[in-house]
Amino acid sequence: MKNKKRNVTVIKDADGNKIVVINDIFFKGKRSIHWGEVEKYLRKYVGDFYSVAENAEMIYIGADLPKEYAGSIYTKSLRGTNAKAKANAAPGIPEMIEIATNGVFEKNKKEKHRRDAENGWYRYDTRFALPIYGTDGDIERYNVFKCRLLIRHASSGKKYLYDVMEIKKETSKSCQE
Repeated sequence: MKNKKRNVTVIKDADGNKIVVINDIFFKGKRSIHWGEVEKYLRKYVGDFYSVAENAEMIYIGADLPKEYAGSIYTKSLRGTNAKAKANAAPGIPEMIEIATNGVFEKNKKEKHRRDAENGWYRYDTRFALPIYGTDGDIERYNVFKCRLLIRHASSGKKYLYDVMEIKKETSKSCQE
């Protein structure tokens, strides 16, 4: 994939809740997602940081995000719409962090994360929307998804986006921009 420009906006739904609208599909495929391309795309965010508007918490993008996002056990379990949604949510990550809500702390439970998430984990709720194209190639509507941002709290005190999980299509929600 070439250096495609992000086309992302944040809107409010009828209830006043924010949704990150990702206006372009970067990762297309009838059968499967090429997760190596997604991983390569995510590397451009490494070193960046974004603030959660709700609490001004700084969330950093570490070198571990691209590999975890594209190759986690959760990602490997995804099929169909949810796999495509996760891949195509990548361009909206900065805004998804900014609109995140309901941060919840949990202790580290796995030995393998003892060092990289010494201070535990945070999970934040966020939402994004992806376009659905008609046979004529025009956008018909947007499917809305909710998901959780998994944030690791490192021994340095910094919080890093680790993965995007629990992706679920909001069945009664689609939006027209």
